[in-house]
Amino acid sequence: MPWRKIHLPLLWSSPRKAEDRLLVGTLDVVLDSSARVAPYRILHQTQDSQVYWAVACGSSRKEITKHWEWLENNLLQTLSIFDNEEDITTFVKGKIHGIIAEENKNQQPQSEEDPGKFKEAELKMRKQFGMPEVEKLVNYYSCSYWKGRVPRQGWLYLTVNHLCFYSFLLGKEVTLVIQWVDVTQLEKNATLLFPECIKVSTRDSELYFSMFLNINETFKLMEQLANIAMRQLLDNESFLQDKSLPKPRKPLKNISALKRDLDARAKNECYRATFRLPKDECLDGHTDCTLWTPFNKMHIPGQMFVSNNYICFASKAEEACHLIIPLREVTIVEKADSSSVLPSPLSISTKSKMTFFFANLKDRDFLVQRISDFLQRTPSKKPLSSDREWKWNLGDPGCEVLRIPELPSSSPLAVSPTSALSNRPVNFCAGEVPTASQGLLKLFRRNSEELLGPKGAKEKMKEESWNIHFFEYGRGMCMYRTTKTRELVQKGIPENLRGELWLLFSGAWNEMVTHPGYYADLVEKSMGKYNLATEEIERDLHRSMPEHPAFQNELGIAALRRVLTAYAFRNPTIGYCQAMNIVTSVLLLYCNEEEAFWLLVALCERMLPDYYNTRVVGALVDQGIFEELTREYLPQLSEKMQELGVISTISLSWFLTLFLSVMPFESAVVIVDCFFYEGIKFILQVSLAILDANVEKLLQCCDEGEAMTILGRYLDNVVNRQSVSPPIPHLHALLTSGDDPPLEIDIFDLIKTSYEKFSNLKADDIEQMRFKQRLKVIQSLEDTAKKSVVRAVSGDIGFSIEELEELYVVFKAKYLMSCYWGNNRAAAARRDQSLPYLEQYRIDMEQFKELFITLTPWSCGAHTPVLAGRLFRLLDENRDSLINFKEFVTGMSKCPQDYRYYLRMWAKEKESKKETIKDLPKMSQEQFIELCKTLYNMFSEDPVEQELYHAIATVASLLLRIGEVGKKFSNRPIRKSEDCKTNSSQDPVSEEESPTSEQSQNSTVEQQPRTDHEDKTCREVQPEKTEQENQTLGDGSGEGQGSPLQLLSDDETKDDMSMSSYSMVSTGSLQCEDIADDTVLVGCEGGSSAARYGSTIDTDWSISFEQILASMLTETALVNYFEKKVNILQKIKDQKKVERQFSSSSDYELSSVSG
Repeated sequence: MPWRKIHLPLLWSSPRKAEDRLLVGTLDVVLDSSARVAPYRILHQTQDSQVYWAVACGSSRKEITKHWEWLENNLLQTLSIFDNEEDITTFVKGKIHGIIAEENKNQQPQSEEDPGKFKEAELKMRKQFGMPEVEKLVNYYSCSYWKGRVPRQGWLYLTVNHLCFYSFLLGKEVTLVIQWVDVTQLEKNATLLFPECIKVSTRDSELYFSMFLNINETFKLMEQLANIAMRQLLDNESFLQDKSLPKPRKPLKNISALKRDLDARAKNECYRATFRLPKDECLDGHTDCTLWTPFNKMHIPGQMFVSNNYICFASKAEEACHLIIPLREVTIVEKADSSSVLPSPLSISTKSKMTFFFANLKDRDFLVQRISDFLQRTPSKKPLSSDREWKWNLGDPGCEVLRIPELPSSSPLAVSPTSALSNRPVNFCAGEVPTASQGLLKLFRRNSEELLGPKGAKEKMKEESWNIHFFEYGRGMCMYRTTKTRELVQKGIPENLRGELWLLFSGAWNEMVTHPGYYADLVEKSMGKYNLATEEIERDLHRSMPEHPAFQNELGIAALRRVLTAYAFRNPTIGYCQAMNIVTSVLLLYCNEEEAFWLLVALCERMLPDYYNTRVVGALVDQGIFEELTREYLPQLSEKMQELGVISTISLSWFLTLFLSVMPFESAVVIVDCFFYEGIKFILQVSLAILDANVEKLLQCCDEGEAMTILGRYLDNVVNRQSVSPPIPHLHALLTSGDDPPLEIDIFDLIKTSYEKFSNLKADDIEQMRFKQRLKVIQSLEDTAKKSVVRAVSGDIGFSIEELEELYVVFKAKYLMSCYWGNNRAAAARRDQSLPYLEQYRIDMEQFKELFITLTPWSCGAHTPVLAGRLFRLLDENRDSLINFKEFVTGMSKCPQDYRYYLRMWAKEKESKKETIKDLPKMSQEQFIELCKTLYNMFSEDPVEQELYHAIATVASLLLRIGEVGKKFSNRPIRKSEDCKTNSSQDPVSEEESPTSEQSQNSTVEQQPRTDHEDKTCREVQPEKTEQENQTLGDGSGEGQGSPLQLLSDDETKDDMSMSSYSMVSTGSLQCEDIADDTVLVGCEGGSSAARYGSTIDTDWSISFEQILASMLTETALVNYFEKKVNILQKIKDQKKVERQFSSSSDYELSSVSG
C-alpha cells in the first residue's frame, strides 16, 4: 500500500489558518531546524472552515500521486455518506490516526527496547543520510555547527560508524557525514569565537560544534565511538552489540539500548583498569558505602563495586584504600543489625580468616541478593561435596548469614600465591629439559656472601617490614592496598617476595587460579610446531640476558622458549615481538614458568595494551603522551628535544623493555616493582625525572648522537646499592663509557625525585591522553600504509599519485563498509595484518561490481554486472575470489582507455606455453552476438551515441563476412562415426594433440566430401564433448580441449551469459531475434543471409580475437571511445556523494509536514 511508504508519525500536523500559510515554512524551521517543508502535500479543509489538516506529503509528484490514488480508493468514496462537514473532518482525523497507530505498532517489534521518540529519530536519520537499517543510531543531540562565523542550528546524529549533522535554516541546508575511521583528532575547548565547542578534525577539514545541553556527555560518547573505529583499523575488531545486557530496573527516557551498552562498556573498562581484573569481567553495579579499616580504626567513605566474580572497594580519597575480594575466597556474607550510628551494615568473611565490614549501604537487601546469585554461580576448585550447603540463619530476624564451606586453614592458597604453586610439581614436557618449579634466580644464585653482610641485613629488614604489613593489612588478593603499600614498593620489594607481589599487583594471580592447567595444555599443543613466531623466538633466545648465568644453560633457555611459544599460540595476533624475550627472561628469574606466562599475559593484554604487536602502536601512543608531558613540565627542553628528534628514539627502548635494556639489571628490576603497582603512570614520571636530571647537558647538545650518549651514560650509572645479588655486567655500559669517572645515581633517589616532582600525574588523565594519541598514531600509520601501497603500484599504472591515493581511500572504505554493514563477518576475517600493506585490504566480486559501476565510464545496463564479473575474474590471478588494491587499479586504469593492455595480458598468460596470440580461443557466433549486445548497451546515452552505433554496426557486418569466409577455408577431414565415438570418449587433451584439431591450420584447403550419415553422427557427438569439457572445468582439474586459458574463457563466458538479463538458450538454438532491433547484420551469404530473425545460430561460424581487434581499429569513433581519458577524481567525488544513497528507497519516507 503506497501509504506505508510515508513516515506516519509525522503525517498529522496541527491545524493551520489560511492567513498563516505564508509563515508556515519559517515557523517550522524555527521550531525544528531539520523540518524541511515538503514540496507536495495533500490537505483536508472544508468550505466554511479556515483550518486545514495536512493528510499526506511527498518529495516528488509521483509519490504524492500514489498517495492520492490510495485516498481515492480507500477514503473518498466513504465520505459521501456523511451529511455535514464536521462529521467528515472527524472521520478523516480518526482514520488517519488509526493508520498512524497501526503503522507504529508494525514498525516497532515487541522485543525492541528503544523508546518511541528515539526510534523516530533513528528512522529520520536513515532517511536524511541514506543509511541502511544495519547502521544503528547511538544518540542524537541538538547543537550548532559553525560554518564560517555563522552557527547553523541542527541535529547531530552519532551512529556506530558515522557522525552526521543536518540543518535546514531559513532555506539554507547543511548536511555532513563523516566516518569515524576518518577522524584524526577530537578536542573539547573554548575560544572567543567558539564558546565551549567540540572540534572534529579529519584529513581534509576541521568542524566545530557548540551549544550542547550536555557537552561532556556528547564528547565522551564521540571519543568512545572514535576509539571503536580505531580498534577496527588496528586489529580488525568490528563492533558487536551486547545482547545480554540486562534491562534497566526503571525505564530510561530517550536512551537507546546501544547507548546503554556503550555506557556499560566504558564503566567495565574503567572498573577492570582500576582493580587490574581479567578482561572478561563485567561490572554489575556500584553503590556508595563505608569500609571499616582495622589498621587505622576508621570508617572510610567510598564505593563498593560488584561484578560476577569480585567485590571491590575504592575510597573517595585517592589511594586511601583499595580492596579486592574474589568471590571464590568468600565464605560468609552476613547482614548485621542496623543502628543510628552504623546503618545497614554488611560483613564478608574469606577463607584467609579476614572479615570486611561495610556500612551505609542504601539498598542492602538487593545487594545481598546479587552477591548471593553470583556466589551460587562461582565455580568451585574442588568437586562439590554432599555436605556443601547454603545456610541462611533465620533465627535472628536482624541477621542473615550466607555460609560457604571452607578449605583447610592450612591451605597455602589463601596465604601466598607463590608458595601454593611452588609446592606443586609441574612437568610440561616429559623427556625434555626439566621445568623449574621456582624462579631461576634461586637456582642460579652465584654466591651467598652478600646475604651475610650489610646488604643482607637490609634485605632482612625489608622482609620484616612486609611481614608486619601483611599482619596489619592482610596477605594475598584480599590485602588492603593503601599509601603504606605504595611506600613499601618504592623502597624495593625483597627478592623472596617479588614474584608473589608481582602476581598480586598485576592481577595475573586471578587469571592463573581461574585457569588451572591452561598453560600446561598450551605448552603441550605448541611444542614441536613451527611458524614465523617460533622462528623469531629461536633467533632471540640466546640474546635474552646472555650475561646472566640462568640463561647460559639449557634450563633457562628451554623455560624461556616454552613461555614465549605458549603465548604466541595463545595470542596469534601478537605472536612474538622483539623485547618480549627481555621482559620474559626477567619474569622467569623470580617466578616459575606458569606464573611468568600469566604475568606476560597481564603485560601484553592489559597493562601495556598494543605494545607488542607488529606496529608497536601502544608504545608509539605512550611516546606521544611522553612528548606531550615534556612540553607541559619541561617546555624549554621539549623544544630542544623536538629539534634533535631524541624523544622518539629513546622512549621506545625505555617503554618496550621497562628500562631493562638500558639500565643495570639490579636497578631496572626496582622500576618493574613500581610499574606492577602503579602502571604506565610510573614509567612516564620516571622518564620525566631522567630528562629533568639532564636538562642542562641536553640543552647544550648539538646533535642527536650527543644527546643519546648523555642519556645512555646517565642510565648506565643508575645503581642499586641495596641489591643482594652480585652485579651483572651491563653490555650497554661498555658502549657508552667515557674518560671521566661516572657519577653514580641511586635508583631509590631517582624514584623519590620522580614522585616529588611528577606525582600529580593521574591515571584518568593518562587514559584521556592515550585516546588522543591513539587517533593520531593510527591515522599516521594508515597514511604511511597508503603511501607505501601507492608507491608500490605506481610503476606501470595509468593514474597519477593523487588519483591513486584517492582510489586507495575509496577501495579501503569499500572494504571497511563490508565489515560493518555486511551480513556476516567474512570481510573482517580476510584481513591478515601479517601480510604486506598491499595485501591487507581485499575485496570480493560484489564489492568490485559496485566500484566498477560508479568509477568506470561504461554504462552497460543489464550487462554491467556481467562485464564487471568478467573483468574481476581476469584480474583475480590466484583464483581466490579476492583482489587486492594493485589488481583493482590495474583493471581501472587499463579497462577504460587502453585496449592494448589485453594483448599484453593474454600474451603473458600464454608465454609459459610458448604459444602465440593466434592460439587464443576463437569466439563462436553466440558469443559474438552477446558481445554486440554488450557494446550496444555500453554506448547508450553517450554524447556520440549514433556514431558509435553506426561504427559497431559496420564492424559487426565486417566480422560476419570474415566468419563466413573463414568457414570456407576451414579444413574438415572425413571422420567415420566410429572415430567420432572414440574421440568423444577420450580425454579432451587428445583433441589438443590431434592434427585434426579445429584450431590447427593446414595448407591444404581441399574439402573432403562426407556422407549425410557421418555428418549427422559427428554433430550428435559435439554436444557430448562440450558437456565433458564443462564437467572437466567444474572439477577444477584445469585440463581440457585446447589450453587451460581457452577452457576457462569458454566456461566463464557461458556463466556470464547465464547472468545476463536476456533470455539465453542453449548452443545451436539461440535465436538472432535477441539482438537489438536497430542492429544491422549484413554480409551473411547463402542461408545465413536470412538468419537475421528466426533462424538458429551457425555452430561452425567463429572469429578470432585479432580479427575483432583489427576490425574495431578501422573505426575512429570506437578507437576514441576506448582511448578517452576519464577524470577519475571527479568520479570518486560523485561516488562519495551517492555511496550511502542505496537505502534512499527505504520503506520509511521521512517528510516534514506542515499546514
